[in-house]
Amino acid sequence: MAQSSELLTLLEAADVLRLKPSTIRAWILKHRIPYVKLGSRVFLRKCDCEELIAASLVPAASRSEARGGQ
Repeated sequence: MAQSSELLTLLEAADVLRLKPSTIRAWILKHRIPYVKLGSRVFLRKCDCEELIAASLVPAASRSEARGGQ
């Protein structure tokens, strides 16, 4: 099943992720984030950017953990 998503330019993806475009370019070169190449243009799927954010979420500590385990 193909997953459809809005395509973002490198600058738009950098804005969504609150990162510098150079960071996005480095991640693309290292294959750290999926991308779409159409001719000479590079795009990122919005859903991939959102998945990266979700995967990077650090959950809040429980109340007892926040108080030092008391």
